Amino acid sequence: MAYDYDIVVIGSGPAGQKAAVQGAKAGKRIALIESNRYIGGHCVHKGTIPSKTLRENALRVSNLRRFSGMYSFSLSEDITMGSLVSNLDNVIKSHDQYIQRQMSRNDIDFLHGRARFLDPHTLEVRSPGGERANLTSEHFIIATGSYPRKADGVPVDHEHIYDSDSILSVNYLPDSLTVLGGGVIASEYASIFQALGTRVTMIDRYPRPLGFLDSDLTDRFVKDFEEHGGRWIGDARVARVEWDGVSSVVTELDNGEVVRSDKLLAAAGRIANVKGLDIGNAGLELNEAGVLSVDGHCRTAVSHIFAAGDVIGPPSLASASMEQGRRASCTALDIELSSMTDTLPMGIYAIPEMSSVGLSEKAALEAHGSVLVGRAMFEEIARGEISSIQNGMLKIVSDSSGEKLLGVHIVGEGATELIHIGQMGLIYGATIDSFVENIFNFPTLAEAYRVAALKIVGQRP
Repeated sequence: MAYDYDIVVIGSGPAGQKAAVQGAKAGKRIALIESNRYIGGHCVHKGTIPSKTLRENALRVSNLRRFSGMYSFSLSEDITMGSLVSNLDNVIKSHDQYIQRQMSRNDIDFLHGRARFLDPHTLEVRSPGGERANLTSEHFIIATGSYPRKADGVPVDHEHIYDSDSILSVNYLPDSLTVLGGGVIASEYASIFQALGTRVTMIDRYPRPLGFLDSDLTDRFVKDFEEHGGRWIGDARVARVEWDGVSSVVTELDNGEVVRSDKLLAAAGRIANVKGLDIGNAGLELNEAGVLSVDGHCRTAVSHIFAAGDVIGPPSLASASMEQGRRASCTALDIELSSMTDTLPMGIYAIPEMSSVGLSEKAALEAHGSVLVGRAMFEEIARGEISSIQNGMLKIVSDSSGEKLLGVHIVGEGATELIHIGQMGLIYGATIDSFVENIFNFPTLAEAYRVAALKIVGQRP
C-alpha cells in the first residue's frame, strides 16, 4: 500500500519535534500535526519555559532582597504576574521562530488541526475552519503530552483554585498560596512563589517532598523552604477544599486543621493527553497509570505506532522526551540504536535547584550491598561563599572500594548545570580518583566534585 507519509507525528512538543526532525534527516516524508496555533506544545507555552522564566525572575527578586542591606528594594504591593514574566512573550516568540525554521529547512509538513485515528493506519485531521482531511502513514508517533490530573474533592475553578496549567494565569501575586502535592511541579511552584514573597504552605500525604530523591537532598530543600517562611505539612490528608465566597480558599485536613490562603494550587500529577484522538480505533488503550505503555524503544502494543514524552509517563522531562522522540523515529525507520542510556540527568528547577544522575544512595545500597559516600557542602567552597550559595551540597556515591562512580546528587543553585560533569563521568567510566587528580577552575562550584571525591578516598578500606 502507498502511504501519504513515512511517519506522521502527532504533537509538536520536545518529543514530537525531535521525532519529526530525525525522520526528515533520514530523507523520509514527515508530517507534524499540532492542535494549537503555535508549535512547541505544553513545554513552550504553559510548562517548562514559562515556569522557568518566572523562576529566573523570582531568583532575581530573592537575591535583591537578600542583599537589601546594600540598597533598598521592594516589590509593588499590587504587582501583576504579567510584569513578573514580562520577558516571557519574547522568550516564547524566539523559541517558536527557531522551531518553525527547523521544521521548514527539514521539509516537514506542518498541519494545524485536531487528529483522530480512523483505523491503525489512517488519521483524520480537522482544521480550525472545520475542513477534514485523511492522512495515511506507515508509522505514527504519538507525542501529545499530558494535562493536569484532577484531585478528588478539589474544585479547580482557575480563579481561586488552580491547576499546574492555569497557575500562571493568576492576575496578581497572591499574599498567600496553598500548594497541594509534593512532587516536582508542586516543589518548583511552591519555592518560586515563596521567593517572590508569597506565604506558601505545602501539603502532601507523604512525609517529605520528592520522595524519589535521597533524603539529604530533600531535607535541605525543606530546611531552606521553611527558613524563608514557608510551611511544609507532610503525612497529611485533605478532607475538604473550597472557596469561602469572600476572600480565602479554605483547606481542611482530616485532623481538623484548617489552612486559609488567597489562592490554591492543586498539583496532583498529570495524565496522558489523548482526548479526542480515538486511540481505540488504532487498537490502543491507556494503562492503569493513565498513560500509554511502550517498550524500551517507545513502541506501543501496535507495532507501527510509537509514543514518546509525557504521554508515556515518567520521567516526564523535556530532555528525556527529546531522546524518546528521536528513538521512536530511529526504530520506526530501522536506524540502528544503542540501548537507551541509564545516565539521564534529572533536573528539578525549584529554589534551590536539585539534580541527580546515576544511582541514588538508596538504590546503590540495594544493588551493591555497601557503598561509600562523599559530600561537599557549598559553604565549604570558596565560590559558594562568594556567591552566597551556602545552602548547597554535592554528593558522590561510589562502590564499597571507593573506586567506581555510581551516582551524583546535587542541591543548590547551579545544580542542573553541575550535574553534567557527573553524567559524563558515568558515561565514560571515570573513577573517583579522576576527580581528585584533575584540576578545576578556582573559584568554582565544580570544585565540590574534588572535595566530595577526597572524602570518599579518606574512607577507603
